[in-house]
Amino acid sequence: MLQRELARLFAVETATITNWEKDRTKPRLRYLTKIVQFLGYSPLENAPKTMGERLLYYRRIRGIKQNELALRIGIDPTTLSRIEWGRGKSMSAVQKKVNLFLRGIGYEAT
Repeated sequence: MLQRELARLFAVETATITNWEKDRTKPRLRYLTKIVQFLGYSPLENAPKTMGERLLYYRRIRGIKQNELALRIGIDPTTLSRIEWGRGKSMSAVQKKVNLFLRGIGYEAT
């Protein structure tokens, strides 16, 4: 498939496809769901290991914003951000909510 065809498919400029391919830029969140569907797999780096990495991965491949996922889990978006980026400690109640969510989507808690 040509770059211009991919650009049309993803509604971006041809230069954007080039930049993604040459790893000059990363696709924005809103494009990841389409990219995963097109490729049939996630092109994101490594498999997520930590609780935060799993949440970030889940959110990115589904094109979900932090606010939306935080609402689904029942936590504050700022708390979700801290968990995703491994900053600070989360309270026991927050960890329970996140672990329940991760189990619900097929991840074991860590």
